[in-house]
Amino acid sequence: MVLLGTAINALLIVIGTLIGRLLQGIPDNTKETVMSIIGLAVAVLGIQMGIQSENFIIIIVSLVFGSILGEWIDLDKQLNRLGQFMEKKLGNKAKGGNISQGFVNATLIFVIGSMAIIGALDSGLRNDHSVLITKGIIDGFTAVILASTLGIGVMLSAVPVFLYQGIIAVFAGQISRFIPDAALQMFIQEMTATGGVMILAIGLNLVGVTKIRVANLLPGILVVAIAVMFIYLF
Repeated sequence: MVLLGTAINALLIVIGTLIGRLLQGIPDNTKETVMSIIGLAVAVLGIQMGIQSENFIIIIVSLVFGSILGEWIDLDKQLNRLGQFMEKKLGNKAKGGNISQGFVNATLIFVIGSMAIIGALDSGLRNDHSVLITKGIIDGFTAVILASTLGIGVMLSAVPVFLYQGIIAVFAGQISRFIPDAALQMFIQEMTATGGVMILAIGLNLVGVTKIRVANLLPGILVVAIAVMFIYLF
C-alpha cells in the first residue's frame, strides 16, 4: 500500500494532538515558558538544517524570489483564512488555543523538511515506509508539545501532511523517471537547507522575537527546484 506510511504519519499527528490536549490544564506561566523552549528548539533544528547547504547562494536567491512571489499571492493570509474557516466550523467549543495559529505553525513544521520528500519517495518507489513512520513518531511527539500550548488546530495539520506526502508517493515513479538521481539529491539537500531557514523563522516567531510571515516563503521551495535544475543542466 503506497499511502501506508503517509497514513501512519497523519494518524500519529492526530494521536499526539489528543494527548497534548490532555495536558492543556497546565498554568499559563508554564505554557509561556514551554512555548519559548519549543521555539528555541525549533530554531536550533532550523539552523541544523540550514547549514547542510553546499551552495548558500541558492538559499538566498530562493528565499528572496520565493518571498516576493509569496507576498504577491499572500499564502500566509490564505493559510490563516483556511484555519479561521475551520475554527468557525468547529465553533467556540474548541477552547484552549488559537486554532488558526496551531494549524499554520504545525503544518509548516511538519511539511518542511527532507524526511517528508525522501520518505514519500521511498513509499512510492520501494514500498518502504520506515522513513515516514519514523517521521510520524517525531511529528507525534512534536504534536503533543504543540497541542498543549497552541490547541486543537495542530490536529488539522494532519490533512495537508497527508495530501502533500501522499501526492509525492503516488507520483514517485514519474518523478524518478524524469528527474536524474543526482539532480534529485541536490534538490533535497538545498530544499532541506532552505526549509531550515523557514523553520528557524518559525522558531523565532514562537519565541516572540520576530513576526515573519513564514508561509509566504514557501514558494522558495519551487525556486530551489528551478535553480537546481539550471545548475544541473548548465
